[in-house]
Amino acid sequence: MPASVSAEFSHIRDWIFDLDNCLYPAGSQLFELIDERMTAYIERLLGVDAIEARRVQKMHFHGSGTTLAGLMRDHDVDPHHFMGDVHDIPLDRLTRDDRLVTALSRLPGRKFIHTNGNAEYAWKVLDRLGIAAVVDHLHDIFAADLTPKPELHGYQKLLDQFGIDPTQAVMVEDMVRNLGPAKSLGMTTVWVDNGSERGNHGYDDAIVDVRVTDVGEWLESILKDDR
Repeated sequence: MPASVSAEFSHIRDWIFDLDNCLYPAGSQLFELIDERMTAYIERLLGVDAIEARRVQKMHFHGSGTTLAGLMRDHDVDPHHFMGDVHDIPLDRLTRDDRLVTALSRLPGRKFIHTNGNAEYAWKVLDRLGIAAVVDHLHDIFAADLTPKPELHGYQKLLDQFGIDPTQAVMVEDMVRNLGPAKSLGMTTVWVDNGSERGNHGYDDAIVDVRVTDVGEWLESILKDDR
């Protein structure tokens, strides 16, 4: 049964969460496996060694928001092929997070996932964490018309599609730069500071309303026991 939340978040009707390194600890290093497959993909694509592939990968990641965005622009990479390849990883580093499951189940309002990943992979991760059943909608890179965060388009499309009032919504992210558009739209912002690569890049008190280290722990702390 949904509970009520602390006064600071009592106006929130819609909860929007990032996925990777946000709903599970960055320390699980799951994204390292994706990172490695991206490097290998670029090696094959460009016929270069691992060092050069890594340089190209990070250049695109830091300059375009995602590696895919840069590869599509510069090398006409097929996004479906790329996403299917690099997300084909084992998920045994992840385990069910009972605290997160309980907190999300009790949280009042709709729950959304907004990820730069693809839906097939994202649902597998959510299932592994035990929270797939409590997510109302998954907004992946294809739902965002292949425009990654922090580009505004994907955020606006999510709001428009589900009639989300940004002043009654919260965005939860491990990457500060991805909170900027959410804040500009009027959302409350929560930064999950848990050690993500360049997670604090572009940090500004003006765009971070709340700073936490663990989503489940934070949700547990704002939920009231109305039973």
